[in-house]
Amino acid sequence: MKRAATLYSLVAVLVLSACSTTVQKAPVVDRSGGRNADSASGDSTYIVKSGDTLYAIALEHGMDWRELARINSIDDPTKLAVGQKLKVDSNSGPSAASTTASSKSAVESGVVEVTPIQPAGTVKAVPSKPVPLPSTPSDSSSQAKDPSAASPSAPAPAVASTGGDFMWPHNGAVIQAYKAGTNKGVDFLAKVGDPVLAAGSGKVVYSGNALRGYGNLIIIKHENKLLTAYAHNKTLLVKEGEVVKKGQKIAEAGQSDTDKPKVHFEVRKNGNPVDPLEYLPAR
Repeated sequence: MKRAATLYSLVAVLVLSACSTTVQKAPVVDRSGGRNADSASGDSTYIVKSGDTLYAIALEHGMDWRELARINSIDDPTKLAVGQKLKVDSNSGPSAASTTASSKSAVESGVVEVTPIQPAGTVKAVPSKPVPLPSTPSDSSSQAKDPSAASPSAPAPAVASTGGDFMWPHNGAVIQAYKAGTNKGVDFLAKVGDPVLAAGSGKVVYSGNALRGYGNLIIIKHENKLLTAYAHNKTLLVKEGEVVKKGQKIAEAGQSDTDKPKVHFEVRKNGNPVDPLEYLPAR
């Protein structure tokens, strides 16, 4: 009897507790907004800013400007719209979204006029052949022919492990070294008309003067996602699309868009400037 009374009391307590408990609703979280569409696109999308050119954007992303134009369905490379979204991944195809965005931006923000490449005659383009670099130290190939010329105990010339088989594009002294954020390459002291040589074999992806600050410029695409750039030339001797060999004369030094004759040389990996001296053999 006593056990039954105890059980009854326990049930009553549980019922009263349930009635007095306040029911709480689950919080409502709005997850539909707040995400930036640009951040969702990641690094493969670039938004055009005032002053941008298709050529400069291509250089900054390690691309051929013609490929950049193709994947973004751009017919006129001299016109870009501020706010236009460009795909900068060469594995991507043209998208309706980028085309729509560019059309809308052109109406709302205006069009960026880009100075076209100067007509033929201003920048000379003629076939060229590999030429030796004057007063360049003998390379390892000459030693390979004569095994007795090198001692087995002599250390090999130091070459950075990240570098390829690049050679010096000019034999002038380095007058300004690479400095991140300040100088994207190295500058060689030169005389007008000095030969400028291809540092390595590759394909010419740009030959012209539409990139502000570079003057007459040549850009060569190599393997391992590397680009080399040769700026401030007097004369350009190769055309876009031409395949060049290491050591080939591609230009004549000058002082286009600079204060004195010099050769500005850049190495870029995946579009990012790197120190060219780390890719060149020791002198």
